[in-house]
Amino acid sequence: MFIKIKALRRSVVITAAALIFCAKAPASETDQFHRRAEPLTDSTEALNKKTNEMIAAVVAERRDNPRQQLMAKAIYRELGGIRMVDPLERWLIDSGDIATREVPRDESIYADMPIWSIRTVYLFGLGQTLSVNDQLIGSDKISHFLSQGWKFYKRYQKSGSEASAAKRGVMTERAIFGAGSTGSFSNADLVANFEGYRFYRSLFEDGVIDGKPAILRWENGVGWIMQRQFDWADHVNSYWDEALNMNSYDVLLRGRMHKKLVSLCPQYWQDPAIYRIENEAELRGRYAHLGMRDTRDTRLDTLCLAHLPEPTIETLVATNDGRGPSNRHLN
Repeated sequence: MFIKIKALRRSVVITAAALIFCAKAPASETDQFHRRAEPLTDSTEALNKKTNEMIAAVVAERRDNPRQQLMAKAIYRELGGIRMVDPLERWLIDSGDIATREVPRDESIYADMPIWSIRTVYLFGLGQTLSVNDQLIGSDKISHFLSQGWKFYKRYQKSGSEASAAKRGVMTERAIFGAGSTGSFSNADLVANFEGYRFYRSLFEDGVIDGKPAILRWENGVGWIMQRQFDWADHVNSYWDEALNMNSYDVLLRGRMHKKLVSLCPQYWQDPAIYRIENEAELRGRYAHLGMRDTRDTRLDTLCLAHLPEPTIETLVATNDGRGPSNRHLN
């Protein structure tokens, strides 16, 4: 009880701070569970086109200055910058060129949750879901990639260590931009931040993206050249999806969210395949240094094993290729 009271006091303080400083901020939580089985047009091509147009515009404007840091900062300011909503995220929300799925809070996994447990989610609602590289991701991940990724990149430049740079990202996710204001610690946010850092490095470094040269090249007498196109598919994977790379919930939200997730088991057993991560061992290794919390025990492919549908054997044979319950969460 004492722990819950202490957590409640802390959440009130942080929520008040979020309201003061982020009154016009976009929703920071999304729901990739809701209507998951329904088709959603993939937006990789449209998002790539807009992103590359924005990068190219900066390169054309600043072609003659050879300083890498100035070019990187200009690209950051064009796509991200110090704004409540990054320009690229604002474009995808407003343009109509990107297929998105909006989930009202009262129909989401946060439905029927009291304000003291979900805090700013209760006040601001939920963001949108889109499909990138055939993965369902929240629209907020675009800003995490661009703005939090830039901060990660700057910390890496100072420390020379990805692990050291990642520590601050964990602190941020625990405080006003994460668990402190919403009750949710997002592993997927940490992944998007890290991939944004890789993007900024890949502007000038060959091989940051396997088998690909840097996006930009300096050529004497010409200036900066955009020698290859940026591709969101080089960065987005299953660990951006919060229905797969699950959030960790604080003491005020954990019990209620557990009940909510269990209530989704009938939906899970209709199509378990859409909750699988085929290359999880590789992804876990890639992001092991980011400080993600182990939430595999709350994923539906684990949680729902205790809530099998009837008849059990026939359902498992039909939905899991005759192999029985998936044990990939034990990898």
